[in-house]
Amino acid sequence: MAVQQRKNYCNGEWIESDSEETFSVTNPADGSVVAQFPKATGADAERAIQAAVGAQDAWAETPGPERGAVLRRAAGLLEDRAEDVAKTLTLEEGKTLAEATGEVQRAVDILYYYAEKASDLAGDAKASSDQNSRLRTVMEPVGVVGLITPWNYPIAIPTWKVVPALAAGNTVVLKPASQAPTVAHELADCLDEAGLPDGVLNVVTGSGSEVGSTITSHEAVDAISFTGSSAVGELVRESAAETGARIQLEMGGKNPAVVMPSADIDEAVDIVGAGAFGVTGQACTATSRAIVHESIYDEFVERLADYANDIEIGPGLEAEMGPQVSASELESTLDYIEIGKEEGATLEAGGDVPTVDGDGHYVEPTVFSDVESEMRIAREEIFGPVVAVIPVSDFKEAVVIANDSQYGLAASVITENLSEANRFIDKVEAGVVKINEKTTGLELHVPFGGTKRSSSETWREQGDAGLDFYTTTKTVYLNY
Repeated sequence: MAVQQRKNYCNGEWIESDSEETFSVTNPADGSVVAQFPKATGADAERAIQAAVGAQDAWAETPGPERGAVLRRAAGLLEDRAEDVAKTLTLEEGKTLAEATGEVQRAVDILYYYAEKASDLAGDAKASSDQNSRLRTVMEPVGVVGLITPWNYPIAIPTWKVVPALAAGNTVVLKPASQAPTVAHELADCLDEAGLPDGVLNVVTGSGSEVGSTITSHEAVDAISFTGSSAVGELVRESAAETGARIQLEMGGKNPAVVMPSADIDEAVDIVGAGAFGVTGQACTATSRAIVHESIYDEFVERLADYANDIEIGPGLEAEMGPQVSASELESTLDYIEIGKEEGATLEAGGDVPTVDGDGHYVEPTVFSDVESEMRIAREEIFGPVVAVIPVSDFKEAVVIANDSQYGLAASVITENLSEANRFIDKVEAGVVKINEKTTGLELHVPFGGTKRSSSETWREQGDAGLDFYTTTKTVYLNY
């Protein structure tokens, strides 16, 4: 595959960076170069922001059905290219082709979903206490929004931020993650071909210190949506506080799956295994802790280890689990595996670098048993295919352990006991709660977000809630 030469997208044109410098995006399976991108400067980000400012009024005044028509055309274009875009996603990020195909389809579905929503953003009529007046609300765009997105879902997350922002009448400056920006450019290309006016969407690639900080600290940026690590998210929060920008932060997780005695063991293993090792464990909603009742603990650990050992590892175009996205991510995962050993946890499966052809960033799916809640592998986000299995004596203890975390993103309980299921819903501290399902996987039409250090706990993403962040409400009193 030829190396793609990419440019920034600004004011409706694909342009070079002022720096004239580039960086390479490499295939984590073998180190080959997939694409080259501009290493943008603060001046490039400034230009993109000014383009968004210039386009804002006209796009806000564009009727909702017309905005929706652009999104609908873009959905069709992306759908036509889905196979090629999915392959590119696998080559630059590493996940399997099946996972990449599902992610691209999610982007298509989001475009179609908000294309219809754009026609219905008028506000509500309310009853007035005066018979000679009318009372209603009007929904209006926030203005210019800055979006900073991660590499692990490199088209789904940009899409579920960009598209509701556009549907609501905002203009956008997007900085995709440098490890996997190519498919975000494919999204921009589809929107451009669909007739999106110049300046409404701008995409700038480069470092967080140059591009990201310019976006988050700029007085003209009215709202900032960020997905990434909690550490960087806190910096974004501080920067936005100085300008008064509205913020939406979705950050880390240490997601538990509680397994109770009534659960079918085979089903429980499949749920936990898929949640822990899918997308190579590189998901903020990945199952990182399995909290298992002591009466089934040994059997569960044995079967989960077998599940991990049976996973075929290799390039995403061929295998069941692909590489980690970069050498640094692999190194971090291997460091945590060593920490788990040093802390006294028992390594039941994996824990090593497998033998795979090519110079890829591979690690074996890893299972630790005899884990205590105080251990670092049970408390810190690993972002790799590592799961810590913690024994508990009863349901009450399981919920206490599940909540013993600085994070609160997703949580699951696997049980056939209706009382336990409902008590878990009531007691667990998480923004997403699942019963007999893996912690990963989201529907596009319902709210997504976390609690504690997993989120700013301001506005949720996706569905109708995804539009709330990008709109303000004006209340109109009409006395006739």
